[in-house]
Amino acid sequence: MSSVIHSAVVEAPPLARQKPARRGKPGSVVLAPYLLSLPLWLVLGIFLLIPILTIITVSFWDDQGTGFVPTFIFDNYRDSLGSWVTWKTYLSTLRFAVIVWVLTLSIGFTVAYYLSFHVRSTFWQMLLFQLCAIPFLTSNIIRMISWIPFLGRNGLLNSALMDMGLTDHPLEFLLYSPFAVILAFVHLYTLFMVVPIFNTMMRIDRALIEAARDGGAGPVSVLRHVVIPLSMPGIAIGTIFVVTLVMGDFVTVQMMSGGQSASVGLMLRNSISLLQYPEAAAQAVVLLLTVLMMVWAILRVVDIRKEL
Repeated sequence: MSSVIHSAVVEAPPLARQKPARRGKPGSVVLAPYLLSLPLWLVLGIFLLIPILTIITVSFWDDQGTGFVPTFIFDNYRDSLGSWVTWKTYLSTLRFAVIVWVLTLSIGFTVAYYLSFHVRSTFWQMLLFQLCAIPFLTSNIIRMISWIPFLGRNGLLNSALMDMGLTDHPLEFLLYSPFAVILAFVHLYTLFMVVPIFNTMMRIDRALIEAARDGGAGPVSVLRHVVIPLSMPGIAIGTIFVVTLVMGDFVTVQMMSGGQSASVGLMLRNSISLLQYPEAAAQAVVLLLTVLMMVWAILRVVDIRKEL
C-alpha cells in the first residue's frame, strides 16, 4: 500500500508555476496620465494661457500715438492706478457687485430652498426649475431692452402708479439710473446663484434634518445650523459666478444707466474704442488680478471641493 502511494506521489506531475502578469514599461505608466491630459492642456494653452500672456505682454508696451513700441515700461500701470477716476470706477463696480450679490443670494437661496424642501415631487421640482430657467434661454440684450418700456418715463410702471394715484408725476429713478442697473443685473444673474445652491441642497441627507427636528430644533434652528452650513459650497460657487460676471460687465451698465454710471468693464471698452490697447491691456490685467484675489478670498472661506 505504501509503495502505491509512493509511486503515485513520484509520478504526479509538478504543479505548474504561475507566470507573473506582464507589466508595462515603467516609463509608459508614468507618462500615461500626462498623455491623457495633453488635449486639455493644449486647449487651455491655446485659448486661455496664450491670450493672457499676450495681454500681459502688451500691457508693458509704449503707445506713442502713431503706433505701439514693444518695450518694457510701467507707464500704463502707473497712469491707470495713479488716477482717481480708476479708483472711483472700481469702488462703483464693487458697490454694484456687493448689492447684486446680496439680492441674488437672497432670491436664489429662497427659490432653491423652496424647490428642495417644500416641493416633494421630483417631477414638480424639475418643472418649476425649468420655468425659472426659461427666461435665460433668450439673449441678455433682449431681456435688458424689455425693461425700457416697462421702467421708462411713460412706461407701464409709471402709468400704473399715476393711474392708481400713488404719484402725480413719473418717477425718474426707475430708468437710466443705478437702480435700473442693479435691477438688470439681478434679473440676468439670479439663475447663476439658484443652480449651485439648489444642486447642493438636493445632496443634503434628509435624515440630518429629521434628527435635528427630533432633537427639538425649530425651523429657524434647522435652517441656521444644518441647511446653511451644508449649502455653503453652492453659495460660494454662485458667489464666484455673480461677482466675476458683474465685475467684467459693461453692456448692462451702459444700456441701463444711459451712460450715467461707470464700471471697470466700461472703462476698458472706452480705452479699446480709442485704440489705446496697451492702456486697456494694463487695465485688464489689474481687473484680472482683482477678480482672482476675490475668488481666492472666497475659496479661503469655503471649501468648494465638497461640491465638485
